[in-house]
Amino acid sequence: MDSLPIIVVGAGAAGALAAIFAARGTRPVILLERTREGGRKILISGGGRCNVLPSRMEPAQYFTDSSSATLRNILRSWPLAEQIRFFEDEVGIPLALEAESGKLFPRSNRARDVRDGLLALATRRGVAIRFETHVTGLERRDDAWLLTLANGAPMRAAAVILATGGYSVPNTGSDGGGLALARALGHEMHATYPALTPLTDDPPRYAALAGISPVVTLEVPDGKRRHMATGGFLFTHRGYSGPAVLDVSHHAVRSRMEGRPPQPIYIRWTALGPAEWAAELAARGTGTVANVVRRHLPQRLADALLAEAGVEETRTLAQLRREERIRLIEALTHHLLPWTGDEGYRKAEVTGGGIALAEVDPRTMESRRTPGLYLCGEMLDAFGPIGGYNFLWAWVTGKAAGEGVAAAIIAS
Repeated sequence: MDSLPIIVVGAGAAGALAAIFAARGTRPVILLERTREGGRKILISGGGRCNVLPSRMEPAQYFTDSSSATLRNILRSWPLAEQIRFFEDEVGIPLALEAESGKLFPRSNRARDVRDGLLALATRRGVAIRFETHVTGLERRDDAWLLTLANGAPMRAAAVILATGGYSVPNTGSDGGGLALARALGHEMHATYPALTPLTDDPPRYAALAGISPVVTLEVPDGKRRHMATGGFLFTHRGYSGPAVLDVSHHAVRSRMEGRPPQPIYIRWTALGPAEWAAELAARGTGTVANVVRRHLPQRLADALLAEAGVEETRTLAQLRREERIRLIEALTHHLLPWTGDEGYRKAEVTGGGIALAEVDPRTMESRRTPGLYLCGEMLDAFGPIGGYNFLWAWVTGKAAGEGVAAAIIAS
């Protein structure tokens, strides 16, 4: 037992951090990765730039079906300023703020620098990395862990950290295998679903607007609460994408998953509210309503909204009837977005649901059901919006798991 290693399964964001911090202990650390290189989600994130962190963070921005207090405690365990220092000073990756979005990217704008920097730091700390090693089974045996491999002899470990991700973007290696291992060991699982995924409309009512990308505000009513998201919106040939859509998509996905009526999503197409639009349209003269709307929106979108409101393109402001004005303001500020489905895990940024947060010690990420097993990253029931928040979750929980296992081994 004294010579057995700590094994981390999954060389993505959470697994890399877990291995780095576990290596500060007294045991050898082995990082197992089923793909040829690891960290594929890091490589494709941020359009190949990798949005490492947000510039600010509030726990209320995250979503979970578990305890919100537990979520807060986990997120606050590693302050954002300390995370920035870790990447710049220890990983050696200077970060730069993109002021308009509030996102922190590597100054090089190369996602590969982030992935390579993390794995290089792990190697410098003494972590042995084994690629193309697929763990298919995990069980406790004789005071140790036995890992069954698809392509090699079984391995024994003093402790195991699972950081295998969820189901999102399966071509990066995420197949939910780690969730299946955790479920087999008796952990409570909250229903999983694709989150931060594009929405579809069948047939696509606005396919002719594909490529148009305004900045909008989306509103999702939820009883007495309203969920809001402001940001980029993209018309696609199949429906809608962009940060604002992705940030509210889980409400739509869950309504389908739970068999409820389709979740209404309302859209305000510009920064102008009803009063501001009323003032814009109250002017008198020979100017057309279409020209007023086109000053604030791309022409194709403006014309589509005018048509939906039943306002003729040649209608002047002086000719605009009261009922037309009301319909047009509604279309511009509280438009019901038609959707019928979503793009699923294939294009989802993250997996919603997963292992209940009550199943882990929030200080160490150690399983409350099976001591010596640690769980971190996307496997856990929490996710944040677009903008580096889900990497932050991976960094925080990975560090906690690595430090937790190192401390437990020393104490034993």
